[in-house]
Amino acid sequence: MAKQPVMLHPARTSGDRREALRGHLAMLVFALLISGSFTFGGIIAPLVDPAAMNAVRFAIATVLMAAVITATGRWRPGRPGRGQALWRFAILGGLLGAYFVLMFEALRLTDPVSTSAVFTLTPLISAGFGYLFLRQISSPLVLTSLVLAGAGAIWVIFRGDIEAIVRFDVGPGEMLFFIGCVCHAAYTPLVPKLNRGEPVILFTFGTLAGGTLLVGIYGWQAIFATDWTGLPPVVYAGIFYLAVFTTAGTFFLVQFAAMRLPAGKAMAYVYLLPALVMIQEGLLGHGWAAPRVLPGIAATIVALLILLRKDGPVAER
Repeated sequence: MAKQPVMLHPARTSGDRREALRGHLAMLVFALLISGSFTFGGIIAPLVDPAAMNAVRFAIATVLMAAVITATGRWRPGRPGRGQALWRFAILGGLLGAYFVLMFEALRLTDPVSTSAVFTLTPLISAGFGYLFLRQISSPLVLTSLVLAGAGAIWVIFRGDIEAIVRFDVGPGEMLFFIGCVCHAAYTPLVPKLNRGEPVILFTFGTLAGGTLLVGIYGWQAIFATDWTGLPPVVYAGIFYLAVFTTAGTFFLVQFAAMRLPAGKAMAYVYLLPALVMIQEGLLGHGWAAPRVLPGIAATIVALLILLRKDGPVAER
């Protein structure tokens, strides 16, 4: 009897590839949205207490997400994980709440360029947490691409000035933001670790609600001490942008991507931020980047192309 050929299930492989590409697209949008937070953050950080501002943005984002869930009919009994282990949302919301508060505290002490430099450490840290929590192992090629992208980002941040890189001095603002970045890096692999089958939109709502509660408790004195009617309009514009786009929007995008990509790959998109921030600076009339930074931008693009070509499903847990 002839031996039957082994079928490779191309449809399932194709589906895995499509899901991975969706994860990459989500993180690309994430990078576009989050880059604006550095611009707005630098403007409004000196004008309002970080804890008070972030408590308000979390609350707005939570209400917005609740409205979306209600409008789409997702409030239905019997959802997986409903009413179970609310501590999961406290952990996830607390991690991102800590990241945002420390980011704005840092922006009071240093500039957006320096905070961007620190943020480029997040993907490698996230890959480490991915191994710790999920036993996700990054291949040598992926690690190489992360290092290449990080080097390119640093080159862009310091505008191709080797002496500026050598003189890099870590101040209190950078140290504060580093702690925040560690929180952010831990968040990404914890999403699939703690998810119990909830749809992404419901899981995002739970995370936002947890963040609102914890940041609100931490900053309640600052909330009541802030003269909300006396703040300039730019603060309210910044809070709206941060609440809608870089809180509700990016929470959803990161959780969507984290279910489809390993942690290190998902967070690799933060390496686009320096280039995006520099483009914003040029459009705002703060000056365009010199041609000597282009090799750094090219390095980040090459690294991301490597990740796009070497995709597969998230590692089994």
